[in-house]
Amino acid sequence: MLMNLQLKQYQDEKVEELKNKVNELLELDGSKLCIFEAPTGSGKTIMVGEFLKRLVNPLDREDGKQFSFIWISVRDLHDQSKKSLEKNFENVFRYSYFEDLQNNIIGKNEILFLNWEKIYNKDRIYIRDNEKGKNLSNIVENTKQAGREIILIVDESHHTNLGPNATRVRADISAKITLEVSATPVFRDPDGHIKVYFEKVVAEGMIKKEVAINPEFQKFKVDGKSSREMVIEAAIERRKELLEAYKAEGSDINPLVLIQLPNLQKGINDLDKDVLTDVEKILKRKYDITEDNDRMAIWLADNKTPNLVNIEKGTNEVEVLIFKQAIALGWDCPRAQILVIFRETKSKVFLLQTVGRIMRMPEFHHYENHPELNKAYVFTNIGVSEIKLGDEIAKEYFTIQEAKRNDKIYKDLDLPSIHFKRQREKTRLSGEFSKIFMDIAEKLDLKKKLNTKKTEISNEIIVDGKIINIDKARTIEHSLMNYHSPDMEIQMYYDLFCKASTGEFAPFDSMDRIKSALNKFFTRVMGFENDDTAFYKVILNPDNIGKVSEALAMAREEYKRTVAAKDEEREIENLVWNVPKVISYNSKYKARDCKKSIMTPYYSRYIGNNQTALFGGYEEDSKVEIDFINYLDNAKKVEWWFKNGQGEVNYFAVPYIDKYGKKSAFYVDFVVQLKNGDVWLLDTKKGQTAESAKERAEGLAKYIKEQKKKKLFGGIVIPVDKQWRYNDKEKYEYNPNDLKDWKFLELN
Repeated sequence: MLMNLQLKQYQDEKVEELKNKVNELLELDGSKLCIFEAPTGSGKTIMVGEFLKRLVNPLDREDGKQFSFIWISVRDLHDQSKKSLEKNFENVFRYSYFEDLQNNIIGKNEILFLNWEKIYNKDRIYIRDNEKGKNLSNIVENTKQAGREIILIVDESHHTNLGPNATRVRADISAKITLEVSATPVFRDPDGHIKVYFEKVVAEGMIKKEVAINPEFQKFKVDGKSSREMVIEAAIERRKELLEAYKAEGSDINPLVLIQLPNLQKGINDLDKDVLTDVEKILKRKYDITEDNDRMAIWLADNKTPNLVNIEKGTNEVEVLIFKQAIALGWDCPRAQILVIFRETKSKVFLLQTVGRIMRMPEFHHYENHPELNKAYVFTNIGVSEIKLGDEIAKEYFTIQEAKRNDKIYKDLDLPSIHFKRQREKTRLSGEFSKIFMDIAEKLDLKKKLNTKKTEISNEIIVDGKIINIDKARTIEHSLMNYHSPDMEIQMYYDLFCKASTGEFAPFDSMDRIKSALNKFFTRVMGFENDDTAFYKVILNPDNIGKVSEALAMAREEYKRTVAAKDEEREIENLVWNVPKVISYNSKYKARDCKKSIMTPYYSRYIGNNQTALFGGYEEDSKVEIDFINYLDNAKKVEWWFKNGQGEVNYFAVPYIDKYGKKSAFYVDFVVQLKNGDVWLLDTKKGQTAESAKERAEGLAKYIKEQKKKKLFGGIVIPVDKQWRYNDKEKYEYNPNDLKDWKFLELN
């Protein structure tokens, strides 16, 4: 699955963290519960398998502990998990079903795979007594008598029955460690909780960047078609586009469309079959997609087509898979990228239970040149107002609307553009930070400067707060109380300190590097235990916190100079740019009435209709941009305008040299096409932002001059006395009292 188990960075880190936590819990008395929380598509099974492998590694087990494992899953997941582990950890464990066990015992490094439903089926085969004494209770007892620790893995634990039967199974097994594995865990107050963060899974290219719901759906004309037929048509058209994009990337991935039949009520099976028949007719009549030519497969409880074999492979010829709920959980097919869902007969709620099946990236990386491949797509005949999103994926992740380029008036510009390939060291701290911090701490003699005697952290909290009239209250009547923070709170304050100490680097990705550096210093230099709350208190001591912060700030500066500023690590891509064909937007954006935007409709961030909201609740990066859009939309000479974005490969950027002498990318605010064919590149500024625009302005002027075969004009544009003026000089100056170099922008 993971290219010979070459783990992603987040996988390796979390596996190690999980191993350390479980080893810690193994040293404590009694049974312990540990939660492993990981998003769909993050590789949960592989990570758990690698964790078990490291746990049993004899080179790391100085205590001589031996283990046996019980793996319980819902439905057929235990089969899938067993196959995955056998494939990726072939000679590490013995993999067994209940009937495979020998001598009524789970052997050393043996994993017993069980199914929750079968534990309590009519035969109760796992728990009832029989003449051979082969039942779960006896097997567990025999295993414990052999001196082995039992670890219980409950896969997709949020789907298991938390009632008396499930509780009894846990009690009967009484495992030393119970590991609950889930994307949405339900247990509270565990003894350990290891979490894989959704953002890191996306950043590593394991899963899609977003889910688009009914993109470009408005282009499909009704013409007497049913909504079901329109949805299928949109899905098949998108599949064709994705297939071409994969080919352009040099990939032979064959994207798969999943069509989920509605989960109709019992007693109306004929209607259920009618839906299947209708879908099959549409696919055959319009696209020649049938079971006979192996372009369609069916996975239903009573109807499974032979061509399901190897359907998960990236190059498999099946283009459409029809199913119900059978594959909504656990099924792994990374080439599945489009999901079609039909409204049920009564329910008007769209539950995204199956979205996890289309979230994986087929080649475990994102595609820079074809960003449409980094999305999953949902097509449905349910209205947007009826959509209900699950807890697993945040609402902002979904793009339920798209703006499309108006190709009736657009002609290719083919403008040279640049893009800096992402260099992680520029935006987040790497493992090199710890060494830099240790060197800085030594130079500052930080050890001698820290007060280690004061061990209590005192805080003031508000007590007896009172508001008499909430409409007139300006302050709250209150008293203050001092109290000493407990260790749990110390941990929270320490986490906040580490987050604040990331400076200009991304907190989410860099916070752990700060912790690692501090942990190394306090264990190796100060003599504390690993992650001891005692050294947290030393850091948070008012006498010390400024000194530690200063050392971290100096280390960040050194990191920027020695690691982040390496020019050779910043790879530049030269591109030929045109206005993107499609741009996706999430629910935070709303369409605005802008008649000359080349993207239709034009979407802007929406912050609501209130007294502070500009332009009726719509928001741009500045008030100047809002005014300039209004100007362009009413300018007589303007054919169309495009509001540029930032940082992404599909947006336009010109090269310039920043004030530090480094080559950088300038994402100009607006690209404007006039009716006479002239193209204007304009960037809005005002006041201080106009003063600081020198390097970018000169880079833009140089770029325009070099494009001799293009009819290009433009520069920095500012509002002056209800008019717009621009500067296109190769030597840029801004003096609000002397605007002799600033021309009037006359587009009316």
